[in-house]
Amino acid sequence: MTDKKIITEWGNPDTGLSLRVNHIIHEEQTPFQNIKIVDTLQYGRMMILDDVFQTSVKDEWMYHEMIAHIPLMLHPCPERVLIIGGGDGGCAREVCKHDCVKQVDLCDIDQRVYDLSKEYFPSIAEVLLHPLQKLHIHTGDGIAFAGKHADFYDVIIIDCSDPIGPGEGLFTKEFYQSAFKALRKDGVLVQQSESPIVQQSLVHEIFNAMNTVFPIVRMYYSHVAIYPACLHSFMLASKKYDPLTDEARVELLPDMKYYNKKIQKSAFVLPNFIKACLYEGKYSF
Repeated sequence: MTDKKIITEWGNPDTGLSLRVNHIIHEEQTPFQNIKIVDTLQYGRMMILDDVFQTSVKDEWMYHEMIAHIPLMLHPCPERVLIIGGGDGGCAREVCKHDCVKQVDLCDIDQRVYDLSKEYFPSIAEVLLHPLQKLHIHTGDGIAFAGKHADFYDVIIIDCSDPIGPGEGLFTKEFYQSAFKALRKDGVLVQQSESPIVQQSLVHEIFNAMNTVFPIVRMYYSHVAIYPACLHSFMLASKKYDPLTDEARVELLPDMKYYNKKIQKSAFVLPNFIKACLYEGKYSF
């Protein structure tokens, strides 16, 4: 924290996003990470993990709608879904809107993220406060949890923090191989994959690692206001379905602020500089 009530998340050593805050509501060090809950002037209450902005009450739908509905609409009948991370409950909230989904396993490593989300972010953590029968909440290592299953999940969503601390192992070829085994024969995996502007080398590395395991890997993106550069990428890996050619399910979902059926395909239309980053390892920034 700096003086004058300004907080900054650094996307890389040279670029950050700064926000003015009224005050720090809560701060603690868990066995896994530092957690801050702050009240920002622009985006309202916000959670910060290890100095990385995670979610805010005013912009969370930009991220949660896009990480959840894109893969769930691509799969023709997703019944079993695993969410790794996502302890704030926002992704699970969106997944549970799909009637075809019969089982949701949510596994976050840090119980305190669950606890503090329920206390300070009730609108995001709605399904944690009032869980549906199909939602099963687990506390533990998501890598180990996925490794216990084979040919089981239709969709795996990796809603993790940055590849530092507890989230580091979720960005490896070894984990993608484990996730591949946990998916059914037509399974789909999605992972948040950082900024295609201020973290280009990392985006390229994630794309390459997934490509060594899955036959189909596509990147899509969303605007997320509290992330550096406000443009965030997601990597979709699939055993069968290609979002560029396969038609998504047509389904009306309630209370969408970002996602719609046209975005389902348009989110995969990439600018040339992002294509160069992914396929050639050429970085514009």
